[in-house]
Amino acid sequence: QVQLVESGGGLVQAGGSLRLSCADSRSIFSINAMGWFRQAPGKQRELVAAISRSGGSTNYADSVKGRFIISRDNAQRTVYLQMNTLKPEDTAVYYCNALTAATITSPPLYLTWGQGTQVTVSS
Repeated sequence: QVQLVESGGGLVQAGGSLRLSCADSRSIFSINAMGWFRQAPGKQRELVAAISRSGGSTNYADSVKGRFIISRDNAQRTVYLQMNTLKPEDTAVYYCNALTAATITSPPLYLTWGQGTQVTVSS
């Protein structure tokens, strides 16, 4: 059973930073590309950052490019999202999931999601 546990969210002022973590219980973590998604109230879930299985390739949605950095630690089965220069429009619940490919258009690999972590950016 896939278990993804996100953490690190919180309330931050615009311009601030947060670092999200996602722990993956799968022993095959290192064979999949991984991504961070977010879902704002009333909006569809969107992929904002993707990373290849080795970590050597990353891709970002235009809305976060230059501000967010995705990384991974395969030994720890963890993927991270460093979020800098946060804006109120970044407010959302953030989720991680495996991806079929390390592209920003990749669908999630698993239908099951973790509980997500809430990020709220005040203006």
